[in-house]
Amino acid sequence: MSKELEAFLEYIQITKALSKKSVEAYSSDLQQIEDTLGISLVALDSQTLLEHLSSYTNKRTLNRKLSSVNAFFSFCHKQHFSEETTKFRLSKIPKLLPKFLSYGEIQQALKMIDTSTWIGQRDYALIMFLYATGARISEALALQRDDIDGEWLHIRHAKGDKERIVPIAQVAIKAIEIYLQNVKYEKEHIWQNYKGGVLSRISAYKITQKYLGVSPHVLRHSYATALISGGADLRVVQELLGHSSLITTQIYTHIQKQNLKETLHACHPLQGEEI
Repeated sequence: MSKELEAFLEYIQITKALSKKSVEAYSSDLQQIEDTLGISLVALDSQTLLEHLSSYTNKRTLNRKLSSVNAFFSFCHKQHFSEETTKFRLSKIPKLLPKFLSYGEIQQALKMIDTSTWIGQRDYALIMFLYATGARISEALALQRDDIDGEWLHIRHAKGDKERIVPIAQVAIKAIEIYLQNVKYEKEHIWQNYKGGVLSRISAYKITQKYLGVSPHVLRHSYATALISGGADLRVVQELLGHSSLITTQIYTHIQKQNLKETLHACHPLQGEEI
């Protein structure tokens, strides 16, 4: 590893105070380039670097590596490790509409669950909880008993350490109460595995995959889609989801537009008139 790369990693870890995972991601991306090409990054010319990066056909992977490279060269320029500032343009990625499930599809899945056991009650309550709150799976798995207060959910372990409070439907609260009345172990964390430990992300994925055929994150999209379809304002949805920027929430604007179009066709007297 070059001394410039070591300095950069120390900078983002100590000065910028990035998370351990972020530092590891930068380190992996940048060190891989140096190891493959056998030369320090600052000594690379733009053409050689771009030729190397062009081998990545996945645009998301390519953009992640370009972002790492741009951050590194920006640091090197500020620290006078290099005279020129190098910044590569990211590749354009077509926006994919988020996958979501309808309320009817989720209802059908819930009917498939055998709730005669506490494991079944847990699976039922977890799916209900995710759809009722739009919580990220990491937020859900960190949930403790005192985080639910009446009809309100206190999400303490949110992304970026930004706590938020969101309402939770009574039907979801009831499902959780039934599960907790029968759960085998008395633990602070709500979602437990059969040994009494905290339910893992992999186990949560297996639960939603088993009954719904999707990842837990699709239930978050389904929650947001249901709100937008019901007429909720984008900024309200932003707050409920815990998005730091409205730009992130705007992936759901296609639902608003579709609703407007359907409403217009159904209600406006000129719709359906022949010219």
